[in-house]
Amino acid sequence: MTYNLLVILGPTASGKTRLGVQAAHALGGEIISADSRQVFTGMDLGTGKDLSEYGDIPCHLIDIRPAGSEFSVFDFQQHFCAAYAAIRSRDRLPLLVGGTGLYLDCVLRNYRLVKVPENPQLRAALASLSMEQLAARLQALKPEQHNTTDLANRERLLRAIEIAEGELPASDAGPALADLRPLVFGVHWERSVLRRRITERLKQRLAEGLVDEVQTLLDGGVSHAMMEHYGLEYRLVSQHLRGELNRNDMFQKLNSAIHQFAKRQETWFRRMQRQGVVIHWLDGDKAPLQGLLRTFNNP
Repeated sequence: MTYNLLVILGPTASGKTRLGVQAAHALGGEIISADSRQVFTGMDLGTGKDLSEYGDIPCHLIDIRPAGSEFSVFDFQQHFCAAYAAIRSRDRLPLLVGGTGLYLDCVLRNYRLVKVPENPQLRAALASLSMEQLAARLQALKPEQHNTTDLANRERLLRAIEIAEGELPASDAGPALADLRPLVFGVHWERSVLRRRITERLKQRLAEGLVDEVQTLLDGGVSHAMMEHYGLEYRLVSQHLRGELNRNDMFQKLNSAIHQFAKRQETWFRRMQRQGVVIHWLDGDKAPLQGLLRTFNNP
C-alpha cells in the first residue's frame, strides 16, 4: 500500500513535534499541525509550538489566526484540505502532527462538515434542560476540552452543543478526503514518565516567560474571557494575573489540569481505535523514528 498521509499523534509532552520533524526529514515531508490553539498568533509558550524544532521543515496551520478569535473543527478541516493539496502538488509527503483528537478524527474518519447556523428546533428541545443536563450532553459529544467556560454560561453551552451536533460525522464520506490512505502512529510513554515530562515542560515554559506571554496578549486586547475560553495555561495564568491565584497555586492547579488533559487525550485516542482507526504505537523512549520508518517502509 502506498500511503499519502502520515499521522503522528499523542498526548501533550509526548514528543510528537520532534518525531514529526525527524520523519519529515527522512521521508521528504511537510508538517500540518493538528493543534486547536497553535493556529493563533502570539500564543507560543502556552500551546507548545516549539517553533525552533522545525528548522527547514515547512509547517502549516500555525499562526494563521489572531489571538482572541475563534477557530472551529470546520475551519480546521477546510485548512487541512488546502494544505494537504498544496503539499501533494509539490510531490512531498504530508505529515499531520498533533494531539487535538477532534481535529485528527475529522480527517481520519472524514467528517462531513458544514457551517453550523443557529438551530431553533434544537434550542427549543434543549430549553427545559438544566445546566447540568446540558453540560452532560456537551461532554458526551466533545469529551476533549481545554476549558470549562462553555459549561458555565448557558448561551455558550447551547451554542457549543449546536456546533458539536452539527459537526458529527455522517455515514457517507466527503469527497475532499475520500482518497486519503493514512498511516497513523501514536507516541506512548509509561504514565509516570509522561507525568514527569509534563511537569518539567511546564516549569521550563514558566521560566521562559509564559506569564509574560499571557500579559502581552491581555495588553494587546485579548480579553480575560477569551483566556478562559482557551483554557489550561491561558485560563490559570489569567487568573493569576487577576490576583485570584498566587504563583504557587497557579503552578499546582495548572500542573494538575495538564495531567488531566493528557488523560482525556489518551481516552480520545482509544475511542478512535474502537471506531476503526488503526494506530501503531511507538514507545517514546525506544527509538520511535526507527520504528516508524520500519513500518512505513514495510507496509
